[in-house]
Amino acid sequence: MKNRHSSATRLALASVPLMLLVAGMAVGHPGHDHAHGSGFAAGLAHPLLGLDHLLAMLAVGLWSLRQSRAFSLAAPLLAAGGMLLGAGLAWGGLALPGVEFGIAMSVLLAGVLIAALVKVPAAVGAGVVVLFMLFHGHAHGSEMPHGASMLAYLAGFTLATLAITYVGRLAGGFLMQRENRFLRALGVAIAAAGALFAFG
Repeated sequence: MKNRHSSATRLALASVPLMLLVAGMAVGHPGHDHAHGSGFAAGLAHPLLGLDHLLAMLAVGLWSLRQSRAFSLAAPLLAAGGMLLGAGLAWGGLALPGVEFGIAMSVLLAGVLIAALVKVPAAVGAGVVVLFMLFHGHAHGSEMPHGASMLAYLAGFTLATLAITYVGRLAGGFLMQRENRFLRALGVAIAAAGALFAFG
């Protein structure tokens, strides 16, 4: 048992330098203003070009596999719903305080939930996912390129959110067929990245 914990710790620590190298990608969400046109490409690229968004969505997929079947199946849709709600608030002119900090904390806390193998009631889990993704959706809505089609942009980032969350579920299923220590180590690495985004 001790060897398993030490291996998981080593794996988590080994992933930290990689997180440090790419963490700058999340700051200011670079690259999100490069896609114009209909807005679909911009919406599709936004979650993929921000490491904070990418990790949060992957984490939701990973964490959902440890929950009830109903919540696990609904998690990608809940993530997309939270994103749409956040974007709607931004487009409606409602500012959320501390959006960037909220995004960073969602990554950190999602990583902790994975690392600790936390299980919660479905209603609580649904609320957590929607709350986490609310901040990400607000950032997406606020950063829609000028002149882009709102519906096309919305369709792009919704598709990306669903795809990334499902990839997280697939990755989690693969890891859970082996040993929980790999899933825990990945959670630790995600939490470390979130801490870096929040306090680095």
